[in-house]
Amino acid sequence: MINIKFPDGSVRTYNEGVTGYEIAMSISPRLAADVLAVSVKAADDTTVGKGTTYDLMRPINMDASINLLKWEDDDAKRVFWHSSSHLLAEALESLYPGVKFGIGPAIENGFYYDVDFGGQPFSESDLSKVEKKMIELARTKEAFQRIDVSKEEALKYFTEKGDQYKCELISELQDGTITYYQNGQFTDLCRGPHIPNTEVIKAVKLTAIAGAYWRGDEKRNQLTRIYGISFPKKSLLDEYIVVMEEAKKRDHRKLGKEMELFTFSSRVGMGLPMWLPRGAQLRHTLETFLRKKQA
Repeated sequence: MINIKFPDGSVRTYNEGVTGYEIAMSISPRLAADVLAVSVKAADDTTVGKGTTYDLMRPINMDASINLLKWEDDDAKRVFWHSSSHLLAEALESLYPGVKFGIGPAIENGFYYDVDFGGQPFSESDLSKVEKKMIELARTKEAFQRIDVSKEEALKYFTEKGDQYKCELISELQDGTITYYQNGQFTDLCRGPHIPNTEVIKAVKLTAIAGAYWRGDEKRNQLTRIYGISFPKKSLLDEYIVVMEEAKKRDHRKLGKEMELFTFSSRVGMGLPMWLPRGAQLRHTLETFLRKKQA
């Protein structure tokens, strides 16, 4: 038996190997339905700070303090968005056979995945098609399964798959520390954690694409970075879209140009604002300066 301590200081006893989901169910089925992950800190861990975030289905084998994480918790959002990046990769692999993957982390607002399309055309106009595929897959309630693998096994799998990016990452890892996560037909090299299954993902918006050099090295392959955000309720996505549209209206770059406060010029420096002087003589001086820069 192990002792599990809750944030309010109360302690309950469970069988060794109990999961976060089982603990949540022992409190309330409604709570279990809302929990996305669990933070676990061993009782003998004297370090300052939070514990390690576990999948809800991962066994807990020691006395520990836990915190059941729901959408409102930042750590839960990161787990949710990282899981969504795996769903994105699964959708891409289904729609664009042969694609290769770099990394797909959660970020402050959402997630991204770096993708090598191998010459297959892809643009922002394709994002809506990928979104639909993601929701289609999410509705099949695919479980996120954590699998411990050896370094040899991992290298063999991704070598046969022809994914040089994953092989490079695996070569830098220590044997005995490597895990896969599987959802549906997609298998990824990943430490996790993840949400229990894809059904929790109710709404997805792929927001942008950009170029990204592999591992930030301009001498390496340039991949396509696909950004997105997801939510457990469609209403949350609708709210997010409204907020983003309002933010665009208040963008200082847009307002500055409209009010003739400043402008941007590649002759001065990309991304550097130039304050527009008032008065004809001062404007003439600015125009003269820009002509000299161009020359």
